[in-house]
Amino acid sequence: MTPADLATTIHEATVKVLSDHNLDASVVPDVVTVERPRNPEHGDYATNIALQVAKKAGTNPRELAQWLADALLENPAIADADVAGPGFLNLRLATGAQGQLVADILAAGDTFGNSTLLDGQRINLEFVSANPTGPIHLGGTRWAAVGDSLGRVLEASGAEVTREYYFNDHGGQIDRFARSLVAAAKGEPTPEDGYGGSYINDIANDIVAQQPNALEGSPEEVQETFRAAGVEMMFAQIKESLHEFGVDFDVFFHENSLFESRAVDKAIATLKDNGNLYENEGAWWLRSSQFGDDKDRVVLKSDGDAAYIAGDIAYVADKFDRGHTLAIYMLGADHHGYIARLRAAAQALGYDPEAVEVLIGQMVNLVRDGQPVKMSKRAGTIITLNDLVDAIGVDGARYSLVRSSVDSTLDIDLGLWTKQSSDNPVYYVQYGHARLCSIARKAKEAGVTVDGADVALLEHGKEGDLIRTLGEFPEVVSTAAQLREPHRIARYAEELASSFHKFYDACQILPKPGEEIAPLHTARFALAMAARQVLANALGMIGVSAPERM
Repeated sequence: MTPADLATTIHEATVKVLSDHNLDASVVPDVVTVERPRNPEHGDYATNIALQVAKKAGTNPRELAQWLADALLENPAIADADVAGPGFLNLRLATGAQGQLVADILAAGDTFGNSTLLDGQRINLEFVSANPTGPIHLGGTRWAAVGDSLGRVLEASGAEVTREYYFNDHGGQIDRFARSLVAAAKGEPTPEDGYGGSYINDIANDIVAQQPNALEGSPEEVQETFRAAGVEMMFAQIKESLHEFGVDFDVFFHENSLFESRAVDKAIATLKDNGNLYENEGAWWLRSSQFGDDKDRVVLKSDGDAAYIAGDIAYVADKFDRGHTLAIYMLGADHHGYIARLRAAAQALGYDPEAVEVLIGQMVNLVRDGQPVKMSKRAGTIITLNDLVDAIGVDGARYSLVRSSVDSTLDIDLGLWTKQSSDNPVYYVQYGHARLCSIARKAKEAGVTVDGADVALLEHGKEGDLIRTLGEFPEVVSTAAQLREPHRIARYAEELASSFHKFYDACQILPKPGEEIAPLHTARFALAMAARQVLANALGMIGVSAPERM
């Protein structure tokens, strides 16, 4: 029985006892809170439902809690139910009911933790979206790891997810990039507003090698040659770096396509027609302040050129016109103003603003021995995805970036993440999985299998702790999906690894050499294999490998 199963059981029992006592059962919330007590001696689980609803229903909490205890004890899965304090209810599960979870995990395999929570949702998940003017920097790398992990969590919760990469090939940054390439090809200094780093020289040299006449023609023709070829080469490098990082996209969306397809003109026409675009001093303004933004925004400048927000507006419409029910944008710390802006654009166009979510990610810093790590020579002024991977590996990089909430600035200590010890979170979790795989290999040699395992024999305290930790995984995944917080999966994996290591230290899992295989060995081996499955599932959801040997 998982905490979610128990919560359902308590919910049904609460409704029934209130109804049986002619009290108002409508006050019972849809979701009943079930927690593990800090002190294991108090029981396996506790609930405060009586405190929540008794007064509203017309009784007192302790009386309702006692009614509930009596009702729940009629369920064979509940071994004990005690009222504590002003109306808390402490519960202890029957060993068989607890152990049944082991069999359920083994039967579910790599689908354990999945749910139908988001069934029917078609989610457009846009992340990274760095312009192809240089390698992916640390901020983009954080979004690559977190965005890909969030996509996995959303899919495990039943959603259909489109991973999308949007890049600006329509604006001034690309022009500066092209000018930087031309200058490098001519052996001239980098333009004052240009891009530095050896990668600029590398791309410029590659363009000249592939197109010997690239520097011939008018300045405009040369600029366009280097722009087109440079963007293609830089973007190819970005895609390769992301792929090697375990991140692949379903859609690469070009901002310029919104102008070429006249989607921007269409969105502007819609806003003019519905009155949400008005003219003032020759410019056209979005009435965004009427939809939650702090001010109105210029969409068409007085010279007739589209402002940057024009592309954003057309892009919002495009996402929903493709059939997505939810659009999640994952943006950097300097894009906080986009939250109200994008929701206002959606509402002005006639879409549900609640279907637009903007997640803001904070900065990432690399440190070693408490000191900032020097900048990348290749990229000039930034540390790149490849720099991080070179320093701590793909698994270390992904885990270190996913492990913390994106709301906070993140310092990655390179010394910590290269340690092969329990101080290193990813090593600790992966070592737990490798140890479980070692147990499986030894079990095969000894002839121990999970067949016929009597899970009711799992009565040791550390066995119960591990089982209850395993049972929390589905709820952790659902919460991570609802709150868009994949870091919860990483933290759970560490808790599970800790619980397993304690179980391993306290309980003899396999028979010693020459010892007969006892039913308890089989039961404990089944528990170990359930732990291996859930640990692998958790690592898979954050895109980190589950090694069989270390």
